[in-house]
Amino acid sequence: MLNKFLLTFFLICIYSLSYAQDQFSYEVICENLFTRPLWVGPLPESKDLIVVEQAGKIYKFNEAKNTKTLFYDISEKVSRKGNEEGLLGFAFHPKYKTNKTFYIYYSVKKPRKSIIAKVKISGNKKSEKTIMEIDQPWGNHNGGHLEFGPDGYLYIGVGDGGSRADPKGHGQNRGTFLGNILRINVDVKNKKYGIPKDNPFVGKSGIKGEIYAYGLRNPWRFSFDRLTGTLYCGDVGQNKLEEVDIIVKGGNYGWNDMEGTSVFKKSNSKAIKPIAEYPRKLGLSITGGVVYRGKKSSKYYGWYFYGDYVTKKIWALKYVKGKVVDRTLPYRSKWNFSSFGFDHKGNVLICSFGKHNIARLKL
Repeated sequence: MLNKFLLTFFLICIYSLSYAQDQFSYEVICENLFTRPLWVGPLPESKDLIVVEQAGKIYKFNEAKNTKTLFYDISEKVSRKGNEEGLLGFAFHPKYKTNKTFYIYYSVKKPRKSIIAKVKISGNKKSEKTIMEIDQPWGNHNGGHLEFGPDGYLYIGVGDGGSRADPKGHGQNRGTFLGNILRINVDVKNKKYGIPKDNPFVGKSGIKGEIYAYGLRNPWRFSFDRLTGTLYCGDVGQNKLEEVDIIVKGGNYGWNDMEGTSVFKKSNSKAIKPIAEYPRKLGLSITGGVVYRGKKSSKYYGWYFYGDYVTKKIWALKYVKGKVVDRTLPYRSKWNFSSFGFDHKGNVLICSFGKHNIARLKL
């Protein structure tokens, strides 16, 4: 009995030492103002935030007045037939202050596609131009995130096309846009976009040159650490594991051979392992997050925050020189995390489909 007690005590101590014990505090900055918001971020040259709704409307949000103003509306052409379809991605061009250009990722039907479009503002008018179309066989696993990297290129997250278990094997098929992180150059003349010359598969027969990394099931939100340039990605699992990956050029993340570190179809020794994962008992649908680079005095400066949409848990981890050196216990929140973002000061914001539309973590 004593030995059993000592073993239990030892395991508890080890577990406690492996995880930071601090809990997070937060402030709700918006309640019941938006419907299914899934992107939030600062509007350049303004104190306002931009909030994107899944149904196709984009708003300017004034936090001080708690008011919203319509910024752009494509709700009439966005498909919302599937729960995972809609206006899914938004990104300002890095030179938005001068070129007044932003990019969107949305779903359409008949035929079912994902559209990546460029929108340019000129006075009171906004003109939209499609730069890429991706055929979608099913209505789920669209991915949809857009993010400009430190290199100025546009990164695009695309899911495996849906259904269940990737029946067509898109994850390991580099001849399709599905199941990948794409990387394109939008600053080319007389073309919709260009393919960066240093993309890993440029010029290789049967492989899409736009692919930056592959083997992903449904990358739901990725982000660059604004200091180090490290690319973090949350990839939604099938029925065993949710994972956080560090995306590198040419990387294979295993799906549908692997689901995280677990064999799904067959073992794949070339698959890059996630830096963090959690089982179904802790969560059912990961929402990739962001690295906090706000106050340098904060304990959580440089930590990566992410959450689970279904169980409403939030985690944070510290990744340094290729390994996770610290992490928090899961914190049960009130939010169905649809996305993470920043305000103008670099504070972490959370979008939720619930009552508390937008909240700010106090770190």
